[in-house]
Amino acid sequence: MIKHHLSATQIIAFGFAFIILVGGILLSLPIASRSGVGIPFLNGIFTATSATCVTGLVLYDTWSQFSGFGQAVILLLIQIGGLGFMAVAILFSLAFGRRIGLRERSLLAEAVSSMQVGGVVRLVRRMLIGTAAFEFLGAVILSTRLIPAFGVAKGIWLSIFHSISAFCNAGFDLMGLRAPSTSLVTFQSDPVVIVTIALLIVIGGIGFVVWNDLVECHFKLCRLRLHTRAVLVSTGALIASGTLLFLYLERNYTFAGMSPGTKLLSAFFQSVTPRTAGFNSVDTAALTDASKFVTMVLMFIGAAPGGTGGGIKVTTMVVMAAAVMASLKNREDVSLWHFRLEAETLMHAFTTTAAYLAMTAGGILVLCTQGQLFTAAVFECLSAIGTVGLTVGITPTLAPLSKVAIIILMYAGRIGSLTVFLAVAKNNLGAKLRDPVGKIILG
Repeated sequence: MIKHHLSATQIIAFGFAFIILVGGILLSLPIASRSGVGIPFLNGIFTATSATCVTGLVLYDTWSQFSGFGQAVILLLIQIGGLGFMAVAILFSLAFGRRIGLRERSLLAEAVSSMQVGGVVRLVRRMLIGTAAFEFLGAVILSTRLIPAFGVAKGIWLSIFHSISAFCNAGFDLMGLRAPSTSLVTFQSDPVVIVTIALLIVIGGIGFVVWNDLVECHFKLCRLRLHTRAVLVSTGALIASGTLLFLYLERNYTFAGMSPGTKLLSAFFQSVTPRTAGFNSVDTAALTDASKFVTMVLMFIGAAPGGTGGGIKVTTMVVMAAAVMASLKNREDVSLWHFRLEAETLMHAFTTTAAYLAMTAGGILVLCTQGQLFTAAVFECLSAIGTVGLTVGITPTLAPLSKVAIIILMYAGRIGSLTVFLAVAKNNLGAKLRDPVGKIILG
């Protein structure tokens, strides 16, 4: 029973924490490991957090360490984390014919970043059906490559696992079956695998609200909401610009020796995956410093609200860019496509970014005090709070305190760093009094 004295923000925050705790306990059991020896509880919590928060940072190679039971637990956590536990709860309610009350509808709207409570159950139905359809289709396509490579049983399991992991932007992989800790490097020249994974990442990352709008508008761009336009335009721009940058920056380095087609495929995939997926088709640690910087920027921006990805969100980036342009042009109003943005929207965008930067800075400080190099620490922390999962190779070497810091960042990145602060803040039920206007000189 939902406690009425808890806010929607607190229920979402505590719900994810409970799922992580249960997942951590299960993954620490001996039955979850191939060796029959359970992993330390902190490592279990780390792995459960990474799966539930659809991140993909791992202390162990998933195939080599975890048994079939352990892999199934990880996949279940990924699916729950990708959809959101409230959506999963509603799925069971609908299955048993239970009526969805206003309280649950409000929670759903908060959980899936819907702009209104009305129609949210219909949105979740479409979300669940769409998720199942895309994941099934992705698994079928992947099976055409993975079954010939690994046999029927393993090929089917790997196809299902990677399809769900990609759609949920999780980045967990089982390619340790072929070569431990290589992700999709051994398939970098296979367009079927790479393009399928990339499309699943993008589809899951743009958000269920966007897909719902596209369906209701019959894919007519002129009728789309402002939110949908912002997501689609910014996503396309980031993928295109990222592809060109990686193609140029890595042409004589990690892409050297590749065919032109494989170079383009690798650049495209490297542009898609940092925006919260975590798969990699080239060795991330071998990237040039310039490419690592581009990757960190993409990780920080992330995917779209209401989707399966993390980061500050592409809409936050768009709103801040619009605000900067308006300031440079001395305009009083901030507008996008002839729509004026409210002051509350602008404040939320900058507050969200500030919260992410503050938490990331704290994580970097912890990792650096525990012996990690600054650049590697920055990369790891941005990957964690962006729920990406890419690493330059330091994750397995993290000290216990560093693991705790990364756990907190992954958790904050999934539910939103601002949500973390709001979840522990007391509700202000008093009258809203406005302070007198003051002026301050800015640079």
